[in-house]
Amino acid sequence: MKRRDLLGLAAVPLIAACATPPSEPAPVPEAAPTPAQTPAATALPPPPPREWRAAWVATVANIDWPSKKGLSAEAQQAEIRSLCDIAVQVGLNALILQVRPGADALYESALEPWSEYLTGTQGQHPGYDPLATWLAEARLRGLELHAWLNPYRARHSTAKSAPAATHLSRTQPDWVKRYGDQLWIDPGEPAAAEHTLAVVRDLLTRYAVDGIHIDDYFYPYPVQDAAKADIDFPDEPSWQKYLVGGGTLARADWRRYSVNRLVQRLYAVVHETRPGTRLGISPFGLPRPDLRPPGITGFSQYDKLYADVELWLREGWLDYLAPQLYWPRAQTAQAFEPLLQAWQALNPLGRPIHPGLFTSRIDATPQSWQPDEIVGQIDSIRRLAPGSGHIHFSMAALAQNRRGVADVLRTGPYAARGAS
Repeated sequence: MKRRDLLGLAAVPLIAACATPPSEPAPVPEAAPTPAQTPAATALPPPPPREWRAAWVATVANIDWPSKKGLSAEAQQAEIRSLCDIAVQVGLNALILQVRPGADALYESALEPWSEYLTGTQGQHPGYDPLATWLAEARLRGLELHAWLNPYRARHSTAKSAPAATHLSRTQPDWVKRYGDQLWIDPGEPAAAEHTLAVVRDLLTRYAVDGIHIDDYFYPYPVQDAAKADIDFPDEPSWQKYLVGGGTLARADWRRYSVNRLVQRLYAVVHETRPGTRLGISPFGLPRPDLRPPGITGFSQYDKLYADVELWLREGWLDYLAPQLYWPRAQTAQAFEPLLQAWQALNPLGRPIHPGLFTSRIDATPQSWQPDEIVGQIDSIRRLAPGSGHIHFSMAALAQNRRGVADVLRTGPYAARGAS
């Protein structure tokens, strides 16, 4: 089941309430940093100097950029310049570019192959360095650029190209599992986590991005069988290795521990490799069931994706949180303002909260949102979290000016404050 399907199902009451596992992960092995060792784990990062107005630029399935596979290097670069220009014209000050959609790369990498979303063939050089170009064009316009990586997905359902010889599905097939119509890196494989950390370290060593960003894909969203029952993720080999090694956690807690450990170490790697870079995480928008406001119901990422977001906030293993609040304000079971307030209340270290807004729900269908829904959500954020910010999913909705939303933002909420 895909994330956007779950947005509609979020109004359905949770069938299986979360268990009551340990609130802390199991002790981390000596090779991994403990919270006390993690740089600045309890120190507040400097607040953003301005209201943060960002948009995600999704490359998977060519959602936002490039507009299609196989464009020339010149055409791709022209699209980069155009999107950066539009971002400034609308009033944004940051872009979050997807550079690793599926164990691949939209930048020069010796660790993973070129993404097929550039040329149509995984592993084929596009004729230039896309991330370097994005960075240069963003800098010219005063835009922050954050590099968005998917730590676990290995192949998206829209992929058509044969995997390159250097892709993990070929070089490390034991790490990669087929689940539904996609391939996933097993979060329970310690060596796979080391590889992801090496990718981040390599990227930050060579590119002066302003942030590293991961979204809501940890363990994958559940795939269901014909009877609508969840199919379990096929991680039996890594689970058995854990047990043979003396592990004592229950399986669900072990899965959360694996994800927690990666997030904790990712925070350390980001700050050690390029100090001043921010780590942002954009999880599914609902807190765990026992920590929700009254009346809020729906999907539990804690139980299904094994993502203990509240722990990460409590320990300070991120520099900003961008919960995906992808529901209209009038939808009471996933009410926008109570959810925003709930995430603020779960944030003892005061990390910036930049909610994700479902701006792409403005489209040509009869079910489309109107631009005033997004304007109203921005107003809610300003009232309840002044000086914070937000992120639009995704850049295509603004670039296409769907139902005039870009004009409404430029002349309305963004005109009053400016982009800086």
